[in-house]
Parts: sequence; structure tokens; C-alpha cells
Amino acid sequence: MTTQYGNQPTGQQSHGAPKPAATGNVLSIIAMVMGVIAFIFLPIVFGVIGLVLAIIAKTVRHERLAVVALVVSAAGLVGGMVLGAIVAAA
Repeated sequence: MTTQYGNQPTGQQSHGAPKPAATGNVLSIIAMVMGVIAFIFLPIVFGVIGLVLAIIAKTVRHERLAVVALVVSAAGLVGGMVLGAIVAAA
């Protein structure tokens, strides 16, 4: 920044445009819901969708709940397949 008196610096520094605020944990929450649904219904479909969304939330969007979403989606995928195998064998 300069003053109106001959381009002398004022000591103030511009830091560029402000960074946008965090957009939230939308993908992480959707991934957790998919993981819970995968535990009960179609684990291969909903579990994989949940894992993909959680990975995108972790790597691209850097969401706070992404690790939790990864765990819930993976548990829903594996747990749903085990539960399906138990029900199918009965």
C-alpha cells in the first residue's frame, strides 16, 4: 500500500484475497450415511459409494470428518457382507 504523497510505503501489507470459509462436512456426512445403509442393504453398492465419497472428502476437500466417514463406510461394507452371508446361510 502506498500513500498519496509520492508512493512511500505505509507499512501495511496486503495479503491477497481472503480464503473462503470451510464448506462443511457434506461429503463426509453423506459417506457415513451410505456406510450405515450398506450395513443393512446392498453393501457392495452403498459401501463402495461411501468409500469413494469419503476418499474425495479426505483428499480433495480436506474435511474434518473424512476419517470417521472412511471407517464407517468400510465397516458398513465389510459388516454388511458378513451379515448377508450369515443371513444367506441360514
